[in-house]
Amino acid sequence: MRIGILGAGGMADALGTQWARAGHEVMVSGRDLSRSTAQAARMSTAAASAPSAGAAVSASAGTGVVAGVAGAGVVAEVSRAGERGRVLAGSFAEVAEFGEVVVVAVREAGLLDTLHAAGLALRGKALIDVTNAANPKEYDITHSLARLIGEVSGGHVVKAFNLCHVDVWRMTPPVFDGRPLAVPLCGDDPGALTAARTLVTDLGCTPVDGGGAERAALLEATAAFMIGLWFSGADAQAVLPPLPSSGTHQPA
Repeated sequence: MRIGILGAGGMADALGTQWARAGHEVMVSGRDLSRSTAQAARMSTAAASAPSAGAAVSASAGTGVVAGVAGAGVVAEVSRAGERGRVLAGSFAEVAEFGEVVVVAVREAGLLDTLHAAGLALRGKALIDVTNAANPKEYDITHSLARLIGEVSGGHVVKAFNLCHVDVWRMTPPVFDGRPLAVPLCGDDPGALTAARTLVTDLGCTPVDGGGAERAALLEATAAFMIGLWFSGADAQAVLPPLPSSGTHQPA
């Protein structure tokens, strides 16, 4: 799978490196192409240095040659069967064109500028939104970043990967007390959700159906609430009982 990542910061590094290890073709982008190029080179090296976190490698990423992208800062190396993918760097527009799936991994302050720079290539594509509010203490549930991304881009947004610190996504795999991390997904488009489930599984995590796109705001609010608890020094995971002790619930 070709994965374009709008952003070249911590989340792009952690997630993109894991997906490159799993054999996907990855392109990152930032405001400074030279920095993005250096970041892509570091990710390529890291991707080749450790086994994939996922239990299975996506079938779409196993064979073939990675095509060069016009104007890209880094030219991809071949990705043959059994080899890990390399990481490219390019502009926001090039990333939007490159990705079969495009991950939105920029800070809230730069979100609109990034989406506008990415342009019309995002329209109709699967978009994985990993963003959170800049200030969790001032989170406004009526101002959903996922909804904004969908309205501006015209893409099929799935909210995911926003509940954990970036260091969790560097784990290979994220397993706690013998239990793989569960990653809730909120979105409407079946194709985008299928792609998101693949990317979750390739991290060694378990995808969880979180409902439709309208519930993405609740996932954002959950992140704001939990981050506030973590900042205060509380064990946020301890506020909820395990499933066997959560009572009898009817399916939603």
